[in-house]
Amino acid sequence: MLNKPINVIKISRIYLNTFVIGGSHDIEFVTWSNGLMKNFRLKNYQPVLSQLTFDEMNKAPQQVQDTLTRLMDYEPRILEITEDALELSEEYLNRKILNPKFRDDALHIALASLSNVDVLVSWNFRHIVHYDKIRLFNAVNIENGLKSIDIYSPCEVTNYKELDIVKTIRSIRDKNYEKTKGLSREELLEREKKR
Repeated sequence: MLNKPINVIKISRIYLNTFVIGGSHDIEFVTWSNGLMKNFRLKNYQPVLSQLTFDEMNKAPQQVQDTLTRLMDYEPRILEITEDALELSEEYLNRKILNPKFRDDALHIALASLSNVDVLVSWNFRHIVHYDKIRLFNAVNIENGLKSIDIYSPCEVTNYKELDIVKTIRSIRDKNYEKTKGLSREELLEREKKR
């Protein structure tokens, strides 16, 4: 019998931008942010935070700070702000990928890049989850001997939205049923032709 190597499943390390934690309380993002939190709770992924995250959370509403406290139960890796991270974030700014006003966004990307996480997730589509910006961040990373970083929104990472899709489909089906429940087969066919 041959000795086969045991396949070890590597748990993805996901760096969370502060927007994702706050998204747990935003109607537009709640499903996806909470889905990602569920992934962390189930240990499908390991959360990665930074000292910058905690600094930014000091200004957040209490309910968002409470979400961060719950996130700590999922044993996140905490990154310190290093001189290397500050220098890399300055390089992003010097290249005008981001305006100096968004220095913290650049630092999040630098911290995630230097820590070799599997993916950075954010709801910040203007400065972080943006195709052109990602290409430019990665160009700087590669020039500095780092690997490219994957940057996505939580809806591209979590797998807990499917339940809501089923609910949506059922809701649409139920509404259509209510509109058509008294119609004959011929009336239904005629209705379909008009669509």
